[in-house]
Amino acid sequence: MNRSDAFQLAKELGMELLEAIPLQSLSRELAQKIPYSFVKKNHVLPIRESETEVVVATSDPLNLDALQELKLMLDKSIRAVFTPEEKLLLAINECYYTQEGAASQFLAHLSQGQSPKKEKASLDSYDLLDKKEEAPLIRLLNLILGEAIQQGASDIHFEPCENDLKVRYRIDGVLQKRLSPPREYQSQLITRLKVLAKLDIAEHRLPQDGRIKLTMGGRDIDFRVSTVPVVHGERIVLRILDKGNVVLGLDQLGMLPSVLDPFRELISSSEGIVLVTGPTGSGKTTSLYSALSEIYDEERNIMTIEDPVEYKIPAIAQIAVHPKIGLNFATGLRHILRQDPDIVMIGEIRDAETAEIAIQASLTGHLVFSTLHTNDAPSAIARLADMGVEPYLLSSTIIGVLAQRLVRRICPQCRERYIPTEEELQEIDLPRHKLNGSLLYRGKGCSHCFDSGYKGRQGIYEFMPINAIIQTQIAKNVQASDLRNIARDQGMISLRQHGAHLVRTGITTIAEVLRVTRKYE
Repeated sequence: MNRSDAFQLAKELGMELLEAIPLQSLSRELAQKIPYSFVKKNHVLPIRESETEVVVATSDPLNLDALQELKLMLDKSIRAVFTPEEKLLLAINECYYTQEGAASQFLAHLSQGQSPKKEKASLDSYDLLDKKEEAPLIRLLNLILGEAIQQGASDIHFEPCENDLKVRYRIDGVLQKRLSPPREYQSQLITRLKVLAKLDIAEHRLPQDGRIKLTMGGRDIDFRVSTVPVVHGERIVLRILDKGNVVLGLDQLGMLPSVLDPFRELISSSEGIVLVTGPTGSGKTTSLYSALSEIYDEERNIMTIEDPVEYKIPAIAQIAVHPKIGLNFATGLRHILRQDPDIVMIGEIRDAETAEIAIQASLTGHLVFSTLHTNDAPSAIARLADMGVEPYLLSSTIIGVLAQRLVRRICPQCRERYIPTEEELQEIDLPRHKLNGSLLYRGKGCSHCFDSGYKGRQGIYEFMPINAIIQTQIAKNVQASDLRNIARDQGMISLRQHGAHLVRTGITTIAEVLRVTRKYE
């Protein structure tokens, strides 16, 4: 039963509808009375109780047998409320996940009382919240992975050092140290990861790439695994691909109306090239997925070629490049154009051949989306010209460039006001008279944000639509500085200007905007 059918059925049955479960009000003690295996199988969760009844959230209005079993387990009457499946899974994770710092506590206990033993590592996907696996090293790794997911990390770094193994999580774009297991655990932890990723455990001299698929409370979590040999062993980095954390939709990205409205109009074009630029990890792919999701309909054939396909979008044909067998961006793009597409997304334009095929695709009536690694929007044009694309082709095919970065948001739990110095305001070109009472905000640091002062991230954007004036300039001269000046005269808001707006409205800090943007004179 899909979400809309379940929602409609719940309404017809007169069930209370709970769009989201307040995580801070959940009772772990109540939830722990029910085995995790039962909760996971039946998608039910007791969320609060009174003297006479227990309120149970469920994503399946017809699962009456499970509700009856809960009545027997808890010896109270049951009142069921309907909650969407993804929200219910988040609450289940919150209730059954081990407390903060569990990995550190378990490591300390392991170091004191037990020596590592060689364990049989399962190749199958398993649930990180399932307590059946009692092998110490496997439990330690499960706690590390679970903790990273729970804290919203995008990457986990296992870094061999001379005396220990350093474990760091990348949270909100910044690496934070979490654990330092003794060196004697290094080999088994690394081997366990390589077995799960189906890599060659006997090969320690060459880099390897693989994938791990696990579940956590019913949520599918994929990890992209990369190993490289370093001086003190093998370094492993896991990129966490949590489908439950992907927010698609242009309205959810945080664009200013002056960017969102023209960008939304641009992606409705029938042909041309739309570029999204920024460094690795700046949210480019999410922006492209959001654009594709918005313009998809049954009358259009949308195809993508990516490296790799990180998130699967229903009804869109997605192809993963495979260089070992000769399937690169250029080769795949040629075959995509024989599949009668209306819209094509290229994960990244890396070379002249791919750029030329993208240009030809747009000239023959296709709308093409792609990404580039450049510092700002005007630099994208210069980058393609450096690849050898003729300026007259660029001026006639590219219809818009969106540059973006991600800045960390101030933690709402420890946010405080302060008076900024003149030097701070000058660095970000923010006049004091534009501030609310000459005050700005910053985070003091608390347990909620792991003493960083930040929680979550927000996009900042710079959009350069290619109008007739900029087209003429591209055809004559593709210097990024000239394009930037003309675009500013045309009203383009720069990345730093958008960042200054977020600073003024109390969403982020001056230091954070300066960290991710560069100043152009």
